Amino acid sequence: MKLPNLDQAEIPKEKITNYLLSIAHRDGRHKATFFMQYGFSPENWAALAEALRRHAADNEIMKTEQTPFGTRYIVEGPLPTPDGRNPLVRVVWFVEHNEVIPRLATAYPLKRTGRMR
Repeated sequence: MKLPNLDQAEIPKEKITNYLLSIAHRDGRHKATFFMQYGFSPENWAALAEALRRHAADNEIMKTEQTPFGTRYIVEGPLPTPDGRNPLVRVVWFVEHNEVIPRLATAYPLKRTGRMR
């Protein structure tokens, strides 16, 4: 199954620039180091946003989790990168109850041994 309503998915600039590509963010700095080594940068944050969209389009949902607030979708697979190395990543999307639009929650490296089945 693919991420529902991907064409409407929300990927806030702030989620990328202030978290996924921010070496100053306490929790995001390791993710920033990871994504930057593949050619992404805060100055061209839209490249990572587009890569995350492509990741969702190209890969199946590996796991769906119901929470008190909505549905979490976990998508795993290669992420298209500027340098072409395309590492495996896990991207988490969230759809709130009574909503249909997925919103980017987080993304992080996936070790091959940690892949869900």
